[in-house]
Amino acid sequence: MVTEPVSIEQCVYFTNRTIGNGKVTAWVYKQKCQKCGKSLMSKPKDTKGKIKIRAKEYICESCGYTIPEDEYEESLNVEIIYECPHCGNKGEAVVPFKRKKVQILDEETGKKSSVEVLRFQCSKCNNNIDITKKMKGV
Repeated sequence: MVTEPVSIEQCVYFTNRTIGNGKVTAWVYKQKCQKCGKSLMSKPKDTKGKIKIRAKEYICESCGYTIPEDEYEESLNVEIIYECPHCGNKGEAVVPFKRKKVQILDEETGKKSSVEVLRFQCSKCNNNIDITKKMKGV
């Protein structure tokens, strides 16, 4: 059973998308610090208090413990509520927050390109449902 977040502040990742004839809402909760367990791990902030979104590490605000971005994100799970674009089934899924590179065909240019996706299967028809990483300029 997945629980929807109350605030985006609780999440490392959140998306709400339409995929074909289906819909997907997915999120990844921030985890508590592995060292002290007091506060949530988050990206570091600059002197003005703005979050450094391109930082390559997560930091605990209580004890200052840092962990590399890749290592931290691989330990998380993404929670998904979806309506399958293939069969229309409504369901929920929890999968590891690990993006895979997949070849897709660009319908405008006719060329194949590699994109990063979060992939999970529909619980009814077992077809793959991909949540693509948002691309700049697309």
